[in-house]
Order: sequence, then C-alpha cells, then structure tokens
Amino acid sequence: MLPDAVAALRCPVCRGALRLLEKQQRTLSCDSGHLFDAARQGYFNLLTGKGTVFEADSAAMVAARHRFLDAGHYDDLAGAVAESVRAVLHGPGSLILDAGTGTGHYLHQAMQRSGASAVGLDISKFALRRAARLNPEAANLVWDIWRPLPLADGTVDAIMVVFAPRNPAEFARVLRPGGTLLVVTPRPGHLAGIAERTGMLGIEEGKAERLAESMRGHFTSTSSMDLDIALTLRGPEMADLAYMGPAGHHFKAGKLAELAAFDGSVSTTAMFRISVFTVS
Repeated sequence: MLPDAVAALRCPVCRGALRLLEKQQRTLSCDSGHLFDAARQGYFNLLTGKGTVFEADSAAMVAARHRFLDAGHYDDLAGAVAESVRAVLHGPGSLILDAGTGTGHYLHQAMQRSGASAVGLDISKFALRRAARLNPEAANLVWDIWRPLPLADGTVDAIMVVFAPRNPAEFARVLRPGGTLLVVTPRPGHLAGIAERTGMLGIEEGKAERLAESMRGHFTSTSSMDLDIALTLRGPEMADLAYMGPAGHHFKAGKLAELAAFDGSVSTTAMFRISVFTVS
C-alpha cells in the first residue's frame, strides 16, 4: 500500500515523480536526484526552504491528544468519518489524503475499513512520529497544508480534514474527477459544559456558512451529518482535551495542572458536523 501512495507523490523541489529507493525503502528520490530520507520513526520531511511559518503542535500537545483519543472518547466520530470515507471509495485501489493527520487516529480507522492506500500530512514531526507507527503502510509526510501539496493532479479519491486547515484550490487540484472532500468541524455548543472551566473558546455561529463560502468555486456541498457525543470527563481528561487542540499553544502550565488536579467529573457534549463536498 505504501508504494501505491508514493506513486502519487511529487518532489517539492522540482515537481518530478517521487519513488522509493529499493534499498530498505527508506529514501524518496526523483529523477533530478533530490533525496528525502525517512526519520527513524518512518515519516518523511518534505518541507524545504523556509519550511513553514505556522507553529507545529508540541510533543506535550501531541501526547495529550494521543491519551484522549486512545481512551476512546471520540471513537464514534472516528467510526463515522471512516464509514463516510469508505462509502465514497471504489475499492482497495483508492487513495485517501488525510490533510492534518495528527497522530493518524482517524486515518487508521478509514484505512482499516476501506483497504485504501493513504497519504497523511501534518506540520508536527511529533504527531507524525505517532502517525507513522500507527499507519506504517501510509506515506506520512511533514508538510504545510497552505503550500502546494506534494501530490500529482487528479490522484486522490477522498480527502479527510478533521479539525485542520483547508486549502480548497489544492484539494480540488489533487482530487480525481468526482472525488470527495470530507470536513469535520465543531458546531455551536461544542463542549459548552466545560468551556468556562477550561478556558476554551466557544464555537461562533455561522461557522458552517463560512465553510461553504470558502469552498465556493472549487467544491459543491452534497451532504452533511451532525454527530453528538456525550462525555463524562475527569480532571486529567479535561486537561488533555483542553491542551490537545489549537488552544494548547496558549495554555499555561499552572492552568493545566489546576485542571488535572480537579477531583470529580464533569459532563459535556461534543458536537460535530461532517460536511461532504465534491469537486465542482
């Protein structure tokens, strides 16, 4: 499955086709001689030049995300995303792109259920260390979603974007005709039961409309599904949930320690929307 994914990759320097060198299959190379060696954990860093201006998730943030997801709190979401992806694919020869793969948690379910090959992109090497261990058969790449994607035109059957940035023009370019984009976003009221306690920002109204507007000209909205997950969280779980997302870049150690030390549990509801788009 990894060779199938690599066949869709393009060199970030010259845009030539990339291939795995036969020896140990630990190096990507193009005909121009540009080489990219795998890290010890199995992912490839394709970022060149100035890299990215975006702040990658830290090792501690990634560890918090791994603990929270591994505990099964969002298993219903992972299953719903995987089924949505499987439903739009056309057999084991299909290719999934997970844009913002993180620890690979959601992609793992999609690959297991569909049998498809996959490419996972993220700017955090700490996240990709875990993603490469979980999904060794996928091509796991350090990449900035806002840059031209290191994939050939029309090579991807489905794109997953789970709480990650979106690049509609590039997504449309790499999708095959009739390809599908699935975007997971939180809905207003998401985690409202713990928002004040954790200091997490609420979800503003009109988010769905802004998502649809951002896709205009590249994608057509075809369907959406809302999913609510009831959660009962202890202090350490609340701390992990608060720290594992974008807000984690701004959390102070004292606040996290305060959350983790909370003696008791709090009930809340995670509220998601899975939006499905096809190439216009």
